[in-house]
This record gives sequence, C-alpha cells and structure tokens, in this order.
Amino acid sequence: MLTQTTTRVLEPSDLDAALAVLDREPVANAFVTSRVQVAGLDPWRLGGEMWGWYEHGALTSLCYAGANLVPICATPRAVRAFADRARRAGRRCSSIVGPAESTAQLWRLLEPSWGPAREVRTHQPLMVTDRLPDPADVTPDPYVRRIRKDEMETIMPACVAMFTEEVGVSPLAGDGGLLYQARVAELVGSGRSFARLDADGRVLFKAEIGAATPLACQIQGVWVAPEHRGQGLAAPGMAAVLRYALADVAPVASLYVNDFNTAARRTYRRVGFQEVGAFMSVLF
Repeated sequence: MLTQTTTRVLEPSDLDAALAVLDREPVANAFVTSRVQVAGLDPWRLGGEMWGWYEHGALTSLCYAGANLVPICATPRAVRAFADRARRAGRRCSSIVGPAESTAQLWRLLEPSWGPAREVRTHQPLMVTDRLPDPADVTPDPYVRRIRKDEMETIMPACVAMFTEEVGVSPLAGDGGLLYQARVAELVGSGRSFARLDADGRVLFKAEIGAATPLACQIQGVWVAPEHRGQGLAAPGMAAVLRYALADVAPVASLYVNDFNTAARRTYRRVGFQEVGAFMSVLF
C-alpha cells in the first residue's frame, strides 16, 4: 500500500496513469509521450525507467530516466525525490532536459555529486504554432520533401554535422554511431525526415519531426549547410516542414531553441512560432 508520498519505478500496468500525467502538458511532454505511446513502460523497450511520484495514492509527477533525465509535470517535492533516486543510482544519462524551472531545481540538487557539466543551457525558448504562415510572408519551399529510405547515405552526414554543431560532440563517438544511425533510420522510415537537395544530391536544408503524438509534434534537427546560410533557405524550409507536420502528424507543432541563437529564433517567429515557455538542458 502506498504511503502519502512516495516514488517508485513504474510498471507496464501503470501505463494509463502515466499517460494521464503526460497529457496534462501535451506540448512540453511530446518527446516522452511519443516514446511511451510506442514502447509502453517496459524499461527495455522504453530505453529507460519511468519514475513516478505519488501523493495520497495518486500519481502526480514523472521522471524519465534513460539517455536523458527528464522531469515531467514535476512539483518541487517530486523533484527532490527524483534527485535522491538519481543520486543513489549514479549518473547514467548524457543530459538532463525538461521544463526550465523543474530542471533547474533538479540540477541544483544533483550538481554537487554529478557536476561539473560540460555545458548548461539555462533558457531554451519553447515555441509552438497551429497554423501555416501567411504566404505573403513566407512561402513553403516546394523543393523540401520527405527523405526516402534509399537516401540514408545522403542525409546522414548532414544529421551528424547538425548534431555535432548543436551538442558539441559527435554522435558517432562511443558506439561508432550505431544508436544515432538507428534513430535517423527510424525517422526516415516513418516519413518524418525532410530535406532540400541540390542538383548534385547534397543537402542544403534539413529538419525532422522528432516526436509525434495525436496532440502535438516536435520539430528538431533544423540545419542549413554552412555555405548556404544567409540565402533565405531556412524560413521557406521550415514552412514546408510545418505544412507536412500540421497536415499529416498533429494539430500543433513545437520546437525549442537556444536563446543565444538569435537567427533561428527570428526565423521561427517569421514562420509563425510563438514562445510559450522555456526548457533547460544540462549536457555531460
């Protein structure tokens, strides 16, 4: 029997209760929700454990503990409990990421034992839109299209370049890139990888719909080839990806961006995205 407050690893039988928590904030939780809807709560299939925080017998907060540590709808008391569990288990994640307030509290509690971090990004605006931009402002790039399964070798170098530029380390380190290649292949195979190629088959612009639920999706991996930046490819490319997202995936599209990336934020605002909150990332 559960005490008034407790935390434990959730089991497959807890799926409905976990989804009810995730659905409270469908945009902010899109990444974890998409994983849970596909894999359930079995740690092997999910790629990590889901921790639950209970108050008076009711599940109120979650924390995904896999390659990322992600607090979800986490109250201050839940964050303290999750930090205690994470500290006892030792760091097994490559990052902590989530809503800025709860992630900042979680990091304050973990930093003495887990620090120092390689990088801390304290404010990453969360942006959303549910409509396409006015064609008078931005016209979707007609050359942006879905990447086919036989084009993995074409898109992979651009994905690696984007990841390395964004995160600061290559996704090919460690396991030689097997997990990262599998993730890229998953997105290509599900029709959620998009790019504009030039006449020689080189990637000029690319982006993915990285997470998808019936309520919201999340665009990620936005990248323009360095030699083509400043040529007006980003906004029309994003508008094209957004058109696919809203037509085929979910009624709301979101993304989060580094606050220091003023060019990207300006592009997203031009396409119609508005800031509704903030994320925080701690990178190890």
